[in-house]
Amino acid sequence: MDANPFDEFKFDYLLRQGDNALILSQQLSQLCGKGPALEEDMALTNVALDLLGQTRLWLAYAGEIEGRGRDEDQLAYLRDSRAFRNALLVEQPNGDYAHVMVRQFFFDTWHYYLMRELLASSDRRIADIAEKSLKEVTYHLRRSGDLVVRLGDGTELSHRKMQDAVDALWTYVGEPFAYDAVDLAMVERGVAPPADTLRAAFLGHVAEVLDEATLRMPAPDAFMQRGGKQGRHSERLGYLLAEMQFLQRAYPGAEW
Repeated sequence: MDANPFDEFKFDYLLRQGDNALILSQQLSQLCGKGPALEEDMALTNVALDLLGQTRLWLAYAGEIEGRGRDEDQLAYLRDSRAFRNALLVEQPNGDYAHVMVRQFFFDTWHYYLMRELLASSDRRIADIAEKSLKEVTYHLRRSGDLVVRLGDGTELSHRKMQDAVDALWTYVGEPFAYDAVDLAMVERGVAPPADTLRAAFLGHVAEVLDEATLRMPAPDAFMQRGGKQGRHSERLGYLLAEMQFLQRAYPGAEW
């Protein structure tokens, strides 16, 4: 990569988008064959595949911006955890199905509004990726929101599990809106939307769905964890990468 600071910021921004999709895809792929019903098992796998496809678009572009000859495979499989830029939310353990769906719903809500705003990005390539992703992301949000309502307003047990999941994962929802120098550089050039726009849309939709699900929404100004976007992760990510990257590291350069 050349000495252009903006290109360095853009590279980091692209990694964040690709890493979010990649890590959540890997998490969901671990649930293949473990869904509570056949339809749900297939749906989770399809969402994982959608996110993996989006990962390739983001990381391929990141490799081009970096200019060091690394493609999407090398960026996915040959980086250590400190080089990953995903939000902490997507690396939280799968846990029970309530945690899986609440994590998915929180991510899908942010993801949907981000992709919708990125359609107007000043970077044509980013706008094109957002356009390709938006149909899939719209389905993801519709599905996860519907399940949050069905489980939250279901049995006493499902309601309790869903509320526990909402309370446990809420501390991770603020990180995408905690803008740093990378995000602010993207906003200044019209590449990405401002944090306030996304946060207002996120909170509005989450409040509406949780209300319909008879679930209590935690305080928007509660303490929020952060650091994933800067490469500070939980130990969970290390274990996840060890599994995901094993083949490429054991057999460098292996191809099908």
